[in-house]
Amino acid sequence: MASKAKFYVVWKGRRTGIFDSWEACQTQVTGFPGAEYKSFPSREAAERAWRGNYQDYAGRPASSGQWLFAPNPPIAESICVDAACSGSPGPLEYRGVRTSTGQEIFRQGPYPSGTNNVGEFLALVHALAWLQEQGLDLPVYSDSGTALAWVRGKKCKTELIPDESNTILFELIARAEAWLEANEIVKPVLKWDTQAWGEIPADFNRK
Repeated sequence: MASKAKFYVVWKGRRTGIFDSWEACQTQVTGFPGAEYKSFPSREAAERAWRGNYQDYAGRPASSGQWLFAPNPPIAESICVDAACSGSPGPLEYRGVRTSTGQEIFRQGPYPSGTNNVGEFLALVHALAWLQEQGLDLPVYSDSGTALAWVRGKKCKTELIPDESNTILFELIARAEAWLEANEIVKPVLKWDTQAWGEIPADFNRK
């Protein structure tokens, strides 16, 4: 099945405007500090967004809500996490949202010189720690099998090479691993089925 066309708005990058492919958008934003961009399902939606501000769209849930109509849907009362990384390594950020509403409950970054898997790992641990602090008993979904395996093994097995630019990321990784060692994972960490449910609600909707 051919993928649906998307249009990309770049509010802040080497060049700004509307682009009709991820490759064209990526050229403008990869490695650009504080890049602001997002994908849209139609040119009309992209043009409407371009006339507005990035902040008006950055926190909106990217999911189309396809999961609501799936024969075997995910658990609605749950937390979803996702990460976005421009390049590998590149600027990294991650966030967590409530699956049922798309409400953002935390967002971290961007951090320089990260990878998507590292972001997914940190997002999962952040969600588990947040749930513990809030006294909530909810499952957590991620679309990253790698990050789920790392969390279950209590070790971030990244091949990312430490350097001066990503010192803070490795500090966060160490803190996350320490939290996992000190706490039993009692909340279910589950795989989001993108094929059946569409994009995870925490998706940044940028590509």
